Amino acid sequence: MSAALDYRSRLRLPPLEVLVEEFGPGGFDLPEELATIYGGPLALKPHSLCANFVASLDGVTAIPGLAQSSHLIAAGSEHDRFLMGLLRACADAILIGAGTLHDSPQTRWTPEHAYPPAAPLYAELRRRRGLPPQPTLAVLSGSGRIDPQHPGLRERTLVLTSEQGAAQIGTRLPGSAAIVPLAGQPPVDPKAALAALRAGGHELILCEGGPSLLGVFVAAGVVDELFLTLSPALIGRPAGQERLSLLEQAAPPGETAATLVSVRRSGSHVFLRYRLSSHGGGRDAR
Repeated sequence: MSAALDYRSRLRLPPLEVLVEEFGPGGFDLPEELATIYGGPLALKPHSLCANFVASLDGVTAIPGLAQSSHLIAAGSEHDRFLMGLLRACADAILIGAGTLHDSPQTRWTPEHAYPPAAPLYAELRRRRGLPPQPTLAVLSGSGRIDPQHPGLRERTLVLTSEQGAAQIGTRLPGSAAIVPLAGQPPVDPKAALAALRAGGHELILCEGGPSLLGVFVAAGVVDELFLTLSPALIGRPAGQERLSLLEQAAPPGETAATLVSVRRSGSHVFLRYRLSSHGGGRDAR
């Protein structure tokens, strides 16, 4: 069986049902099969910071100490994995925090790792956009306390850290990873981290967490869009067991507003897209 027939035999996702879509024509030149499953074109601003998260019906987005807790929260949604891969395939860089790296010991932040059946299509999308085969992984760790043997660091990786963190890491990273030291003491200034990524040519950046990292960047007023999968799972908050919500640190109420721009559905899973606007000092309101 040819590679083309093989992936088509495995890529049997029905199209997402489009309930709300405020974006007009245009968007990235998606391979036909990707556009069909997504339910149309995907328009993203080339110079933007987007976030992609999944939340349970009762608002849980992460369970500290449970490896890859997002799989449990997503309740087995293939469309959630497909969308994660699609957004990664569009991005110049994937931004995560040290906590997400630690709690995802076998993860590689590549499109095909998110949803293997669509790997050839994700690769074609990156070729059409003139991007390298894989997005850069950007890990934010002010302290520099990360596992240099993590398999995710074997791809193109930047570790954004303080000068103190850079000294902590030393020369222990694999050859594919580089340290980007930022001035000041931990924690790292999110605006300085974003500026360093932009200076390296990374325009479209996808933040995948965790909730503490997202909260810091929302508080700084630099997150442009949020893709949020709402899962029908009910996780709960048992006594003595930590459960994290979407933002573990955020601007005061009213500082950031979210405007709903897209709603898609697959069964009992809902895929929401919001445009964020900061009314504080972080970014001009749109």
